[in-house]
Amino acid sequence: MSTPTAEPAGRVGRPVWRPTETPTKTPVLSGWRSVCPLDRLQPGRGAAALLGGQQIALFRLPDDSVYALDNYDPCGGAPVLSRGIIGDRGGEPVVASPLYKQAFSLVSGQCLDEPGRSVRVYPVRVLDGWVHIGPPS
Repeated sequence: MSTPTAEPAGRVGRPVWRPTETPTKTPVLSGWRSVCPLDRLQPGRGAAALLGGQQIALFRLPDDSVYALDNYDPCGGAPVLSRGIIGDRGGEPVVASPLYKQAFSLVSGQCLDEPGRSVRVYPVRVLDGWVHIGPPS
């Protein structure tokens, strides 16, 4: 079984994960794609993944929950959300954009600082130690 390969994502040390093969033990899920092993995501940090030409920002929280959003920051106009700071606002998990610091909900994708803006969210499952992303909601 081959493993995902890492490629630079605009900055050294920030890999973009491109799955080369679905793990053989993981059941095939309709519309779901394998991204990377869970242990490749550091708790409290984001990572970028490239799936079908779309950049996705993955976030593993300290409680091992995983969230996925579009990596593109609509306020700053750049694919940088995976480099944002993870936190919470009123108990809701958020990522603050590294550009202008707008907070985006990891649950809904809504920008909490500019209500008219949002990013797509993707359902995430962890099976057999692998992170899988489903179609955007």
